[in-house]
Parts: sequence; C-alpha cells; structure tokens
Amino acid sequence: MPFTFEIIKTQGRARAGIFHTPHGPIPTPVFAPVGTQGTVKAVLPRDLHELQASLILANTYHLHLRPGDELVRDLGGLHPFMNWPGPILTDSGGFQVFSLAEINRIDGDGVTFRSHIDGSQHRFTPEISIQIQQNLGADIIMCFDECPKPRDRATVEPAVARTTSWARRCREAHPDDEGQALFGIVQGGIFEDLRAQSAAALLDLQFPGYAIGGLAVGESKTEMNQTLDFTLPMLPDDRPRYLMGVGEPDDLIEGILRGVDIFDCVIPTRLARHGSALTSRGRINMRNLEHARDPRPLDETCDCYTCQNFSRAYLRHLVKAKEILAHMLLSLHNIHFLIQHVRAMRAAILDGNLEVYRANFLQDFQGHHTHE
Repeated sequence: MPFTFEIIKTQGRARAGIFHTPHGPIPTPVFAPVGTQGTVKAVLPRDLHELQASLILANTYHLHLRPGDELVRDLGGLHPFMNWPGPILTDSGGFQVFSLAEINRIDGDGVTFRSHIDGSQHRFTPEISIQIQQNLGADIIMCFDECPKPRDRATVEPAVARTTSWARRCREAHPDDEGQALFGIVQGGIFEDLRAQSAAALLDLQFPGYAIGGLAVGESKTEMNQTLDFTLPMLPDDRPRYLMGVGEPDDLIEGILRGVDIFDCVIPTRLARHGSALTSRGRINMRNLEHARDPRPLDETCDCYTCQNFSRAYLRHLVKAKEILAHMLLSLHNIHFLIQHVRAMRAAILDGNLEVYRANFLQDFQGHHTHE
C-alpha cells in the first residue's frame, strides 16, 4: 500500500500521526500552503523546502484552464512541472466552479460554466474532474463536490445528494488508490443530520481519507466548531481527516483539538499581499506608521529568514513602495509561522501538553489587540 496512515499518539481527540505517500511522509497534523496555479505565490520552491512544508496544494480548475492538464501530463505531471519533489494535493475544482466561474447550468451529471479568464465554456463532471487530476498526477486527489452556503438548508440538502452521487461516480472512475489517494468530501453545511447522511454514504465507498468541506465559507467560528464537534466522530479513526480551506491560527488549534489532521489555506500569502503579518502577538498591518522606525523583527520569537534578517522598518518601506520583495518576505514569514504553529501542536500532542500550548498561544495571540 503506497498510502498508509499511522497514529503515533493521541491526546483527547487530537492525533499526531504520519500519512505515508509515494512522494514522502506527511507528519500530521499538517498545514499545507496553497499553490493554486502550480506555485505558492511569491515563494520559491527552495524556500518552501527550507520552511519544511511537507504538503502543498494545487488547483484543478485553474490548471485545467491554464496551461491545461494534458500539457502538465505530457511534461511528466505536476511534480516535475513545478519541480516539487514532495507530496501534492489537488482539489476537485468544485469550489472554484461554484465560486469563481459564471455557472450556466448545474444538473445531476455535472456543471457547465464559463471560465473566469476568457469566458470560454467548459463542463466538469465527476469523471472529468478525476481525469484532470489523474493528468496532473498529485498524490492526494479529491472527489468532485458541490459546496453550498452552509446555513441555507434548502440549498444544502440537494447539494449533499449531488455530492454523494458524484462521490460514487468519482470512486467508479478511480477504483484503486495505487498511485493517487482519492479522498471523499463530507458536505452538509451546519446541519448534523445532513453531515451524518453525507458521511455514512462516503464511508461505504472506503476512501483512504476524508475531507470536511463547506466550512469557513460564511458561518461563524462557533458554528464551524460545533459542526466539527459532531462531524469528526462520524469519520473513521484510521484515516486522515482534512479540513478544507481553514488556516487562521486559532482555527487550526480548534480543528486539531477536535481531531483534524490536514489543513490548507491561502491566508498566509493573501495576508502578505495586503501587507499583513501573522505573529505570536496577533496580526499586524505593516502599513501602519508605528512600524516606520522600528528596528525589531516582525516577531522576536521567530527564526524564519525574514525575521532573522530584516526590520519592521524595512518591511514597511517595501510594503509602502509596493516592492515585490514585500510579498516574498511576508509570505515566507506567514507560511513559516503557520507551519511551525502546527508542528508545535504536533509536538505538544506527543508530549501530552496540547491544552497548555493552546492556553499559552491564545493568551499571547488574542491577548494583544491586532493592529489592523
């Protein structure tokens, strides 16, 4: 079996494990930076390697539209194409189809949509999504699903039915997980009965991992955590659990405490492009005048390249001058911050003191006003 998941230690519902893949082991819990177009924005692969990123994401919808998944396949797949030797996860394209594209038609078979790039018409079905992801060659691939607004039962119910039927078709199109592990995605908004219905149907299909989709898309943090409280126990203990699109530092803690193993989010690079940095004392806005003459690093507890070499004053200058290096240095720091945060929680599970870590982290992180 190229994909195996071992749990080394648990504390409460939190787990420290290793997910073994053909491109190397992923120690869990893990935070995965997002490389939508086959690149983590403004960060060199060499730097990602130094940051100890053990998993990165790429996006099916974007790479299908440009440069084309068949081109990527013909050049050997994503690993050689983007020169990333480690594990890669591709999403199914579902989220982007439903959020970015101009939808022409959703039917039981799939979705017809217009590209957000040039307006050209495309069609995604479960089979097409799987074919694209097989061409891209990622280690972990996702079922094609529909991601509805989480609070509106009238749209969530049919989306769960469609997601379930599409998951079966994805499984038929990808029956064995020899080179690529296909994960099922549990939908159901904030509704316990719909989540249970979705999870039960997916468990029958024996996926090597399960994702929780449809959160961090408009519901409150309390609603998200309550949904995780009842959804995670519905999933098998011996498979990795992936919470899609979640990356705020406090949300990572809450997810790990409840038993999540894999996270991904665009937050670190998006914040960087807006001139913001994540620090152990909250989020700071580098445009603010208070940083103009500050000789200190972003975060005095951080050992990333940015914090070891540059002052807040210099970083603010780069941000104000709209220099590309601002994006690079802030992205590098923000990704490092989240990867180390999750690694520290893994170590805390192994040491049996996750609650202590949580209390200390949140006291510092939330105890200071964020300077937005």
